[in-house]
Amino acid sequence: MTWPLVRYYSADLLRSQRFLLPFLLYGMLLAPLFGGDPGPPPGTWAASVLALYPVSVWLAVTVANTEDPVQRQVTIAAAGGRGRVTTGILLTCLLADLVLVALALGWPVLATAYEYPPHLLAAGVLAHFAAGATGTAVGLLCARPVVHGIGWSAVLGATVVAATGFQRWLPPVGEAARTLVDTPVSLSTLGFDAGLALALAVAAAVVVSRVRAT
Repeated sequence: MTWPLVRYYSADLLRSQRFLLPFLLYGMLLAPLFGGDPGPPPGTWAASVLALYPVSVWLAVTVANTEDPVQRQVTIAAAGGRGRVTTGILLTCLLADLVLVALALGWPVLATAYEYPPHLLAAGVLAHFAAGATGTAVGLLCARPVVHGIGWSAVLGATVVAATGFQRWLPPVGEAARTLVDTPVSLSTLGFDAGLALALAVAAAVVVSRVRAT
């Protein structure tokens, strides 16, 4: 039942066009980074990692709030439980994050003449996934049924991003961005950050699945 839910939420997101604003925002943030000469990789990716964090929070809130509370209860009943519905939302968010990751990596690879060896591409994937999955975790906890009201969601999401995204020592996001500018780039550190981010996203989904909608 999980993948039909992913298709349902993905189709609903595309039909509503609510994904356009976060996607356009991320594209606008990437344009000055990769529009000219970004320099050799992977330094510029540190900025695109930090930019992805708040965008993925916004995207997760958008996906989680795509249904009103009444429709959500109908979906829960049809799917067989809140856990399945939350899993479908989580996977939809992560798939959307992967699209943004592909944009951040593909743009400089296709538009510049610099070489991107496999280990640097792997570093870019892991670092951006760490930011995207962490943003998904935050977004799920800042959306219904945990937080009601888009204003409160925005305030809480922005506060968490500001408090956690720019601490260079703090995993997953700050550490991932810092690691991209270290020499040599540590794939083990980035792998840890990506794994931790995924664990946070799953934990957030578990919390959400145990909150009754009101």
